[in-house]
Amino acid sequence: MKKDYKNWMGLKSGIHNNKIRPFFHEREVWFSSLGENVGYEQDGSGGNFRRPVLILRKFNNEVIWILPLTRTDKTGKYYFRISPVDDKDKTDGRASVVILSQIRLVDAKRLQYKIGDIKEDEFIKLKEALKALLK
Repeated sequence: MKKDYKNWMGLKSGIHNNKIRPFFHEREVWFSSLGENVGYEQDGSGGNFRRPVLILRKFNNEVIWILPLTRTDKTGKYYFRISPVDDKDKTDGRASVVILSQIRLVDAKRLQYKIGDIKEDEFIKLKEALKALLK
């Protein structure tokens, strides 16, 4: 599949130069402009190159660790299923899956809008699964 780097670069420039960082917390799920990436790295989709992400760690108001989410039902040590976080998930009964292997550091300017929060007990279990993956 051919990547659309030209359109992403224009949007990326606008995010970098004009976007104000939103107020956010750990455990929140946001749509984030992840862009058009290389190879098997998780891309965003649509005109704004967005995909849902979980905020794993807030280092300050500028920089965060995020984990991308997928609606594809995946299992194994690289994935962690979470309960539905928004009305769309709740109505169609599909849970989201966090892709643990795709952790990345991003600027909070990439955050577009909040979808919801994951449950605190799930967040604790997710962090334990991520620690186990890193051992």
